[in-house]
Amino acid sequence: MQSKLIFPQLSYVGLGVIENLYNEVEKLGVNKIIVVTEKNLVDLGICSQALKSIPSTYDIEIYTEVVPEPPLQTAEKLVKYIKDQKFDLVIGIGGGSALDLAKLGAVLAANEGQVKEYLNLTGTKQIKQKGLPKIMIPTTSGTGSEVTDIAVLSLEGTKDVVTHPYLISDVAIVDPVLTMSAPPKITAATGIDALTHAVEAYISVNSNDVTDGIAVKAIELIGMSLETAFSDGSNEKAREQMSTASYMAGLAFYNAGVGGVHALAYPLGNRFKLPHGESNAVLLPYVINYIQKGCLEKLADVFLKLNREVQVKSSPEELAKGCVQTLFKLNQKLQLPTSLKEYGIEEQHLEMLTEDAIKQTRLLARSPVPLHREDIYKIYSAAYEGK
Repeated sequence: MQSKLIFPQLSYVGLGVIENLYNEVEKLGVNKIIVVTEKNLVDLGICSQALKSIPSTYDIEIYTEVVPEPPLQTAEKLVKYIKDQKFDLVIGIGGGSALDLAKLGAVLAANEGQVKEYLNLTGTKQIKQKGLPKIMIPTTSGTGSEVTDIAVLSLEGTKDVVTHPYLISDVAIVDPVLTMSAPPKITAATGIDALTHAVEAYISVNSNDVTDGIAVKAIELIGMSLETAFSDGSNEKAREQMSTASYMAGLAFYNAGVGGVHALAYPLGNRFKLPHGESNAVLLPYVINYIQKGCLEKLADVFLKLNREVQVKSSPEELAKGCVQTLFKLNQKLQLPTSLKEYGIEEQHLEMLTEDAIKQTRLLARSPVPLHREDIYKIYSAAYEGK
């Protein structure tokens, strides 16, 4: 098996690694820095905690016009601002939305045209310039944006991405200390997001031995720590395991890709403004249940990693069914909705969601079982009914 694998140039992962930020900034020889982050992280002091090693002699601007599921217009505004203000370095601090926007701003500020011209589905331009150096610092354990070359944007009726190797972080700093104040609901949703990345990467048609190894370890770490991190956010070991798992899941899905869960989740975020992690969480058991026949043995592995006390005495078919039940029960334990009804989505919306999801050809192509229009509708229907 031949595999092409891409990883960030430099990563720091573990408790206290944020102390390396100043050294990396100093190496770059920059002065004017824009920090793309979320207002609540500034208010909570997490942003200043992350930046505390950088001396006041640097010209630092904190940019907080970040919203969940960022629309195209938000990205266009940020790119123009970075171009006009002539920054030397972009630092992203926050969840996936902040990091995606930071990466996008760093790269497209050095390229001609508008963001919309670089979209995967409809854009006509190719990224030619690498752009500004960028350092990504996640404050949740879920998105993996710090290790991917993808920036996701919301459009009318769907989502699209800008993707190019230049969007990969120059430096990723993954410090679980910065995740300690994440509330239980965010911990749960981002944790299932990381689990979805790992599971979908593992069963992807583009998976390989390297991505499989990374994905399986991420699944194991999430099984060991997510419920603890949810119930006791101050538990350093659980937070560290989740940070590592999120990072590893990001590496796995960046190289192997995600599939049907994400394809069906995107319309939920765009049409109904569901947070991405929750969109993945509510759909994960239903998509996996529908496609299990195409990846029985791998789903058996997932079940065993999430249920380490179980002895292997069952067939792959039985273990795969157990995997589906485990994913469903995990949502319940984390107090996440387990049906689309719970989000106020009505049956009449399922046709619209199906039409949006079928456009996600980039994602659907990676599913181990082909998902056509009727399949997608059936999955949404099951998720709507909660069974």
